[in-house]
Amino acid sequence: MKTATRAAVGVLGAIIAVTGVTACGANDAGDDDAPRIALLLPESKTTRYETFDKPIFEDKVKELCDECVVDYFNADQSSSKQQQQAESALTNGADVLVFDPVDGEAAAGAVRSAQESDIPVVAYDRFMEGADYYLSFDNEQVGVLQGEALLEATGGTGNILMLNGSPTDPNAAQFKSGAHSVLDGSGLTIVAEYDNPDWSPDNAQQFTSSQLSNTPADQIAGVLAANDGQAGGVIAALRSANVAELPPVTGQDAELAAIQRIVAGQQYMTVYKSIKIEAEKAAELAVALVQGDEVTDTEDFEGVPSYIFDPVIVTQDNVADTVVADGFHSVEDICTDEYADACSAIGLS
Repeated sequence: MKTATRAAVGVLGAIIAVTGVTACGANDAGDDDAPRIALLLPESKTTRYETFDKPIFEDKVKELCDECVVDYFNADQSSSKQQQQAESALTNGADVLVFDPVDGEAAAGAVRSAQESDIPVVAYDRFMEGADYYLSFDNEQVGVLQGEALLEATGGTGNILMLNGSPTDPNAAQFKSGAHSVLDGSGLTIVAEYDNPDWSPDNAQQFTSSQLSNTPADQIAGVLAANDGQAGGVIAALRSANVAELPPVTGQDAELAAIQRIVAGQQYMTVYKSIKIEAEKAAELAVALVQGDEVTDTEDFEGVPSYIFDPVIVTQDNVADTVVADGFHSVEDICTDEYADACSAIGLS
């Protein structure tokens, strides 16, 4: 594996914060002599990327590096578009790629192109073979948390639906594996399972609606949805079918709409991954690499220097102690007029 070849002049933790940077889009040329950091994110259907990852990353770079320029790209769930964006970033003079791939295997060509030009590649949130560094959460544990929550909420018996993420997303396979490690051999029966090709809430809604014609809603004990977008689609389908008492539905990403559904008792749980921690560490790493600093505080993940963070389960009982306490969502944002009574009922104020 190639490592960054810039001169070692310090450690990541010793970066001195300074203020000021131009954060520009993919088409903003900026200062040709400025250090350039390319941030390539995979899609926008999941709200986290545009709402949290991008601005948090850009703000941290701005804090740490006065002259650094961030070139931002979103692939809209197209691996071919993302390949073109990576090539554009390299042509535009990127000094490091922070890369969250639509398809880990399809991104291999972009990784090779970067490394042939001595440009380090940081695999952000999703693993890529050949990357120089990797940042993510314990993805199998995400699935374990979802499976354990559903097992507890259902009492461990009954029929469930299972909606996984995209088959091209390397994280989705890990979520799925973790969930199956809990569900397989339990008293729960997976009557239908679906790998959602683009994590689409609309696909999740259509799948759930189609399954209700095979398994009546009152015979579905719960639904394992791999993320909050799909959970929203599942709940929309159940409501359209006039289900009076919603079964427990899992999620992931702690999206605002999901937290509101949890407060209201419509969604059972979500998995909170502190995007602030992940995005800020990615920014610190990227700045260290463009400045030539030595990075020494990583752990090993499949032979790649990595930062692996812990996910946290969120239910009605700990909304205040997790996403609110971290400043991820405010009480004001959660407890709008529609959810004021529900917030009051669980003591969220």
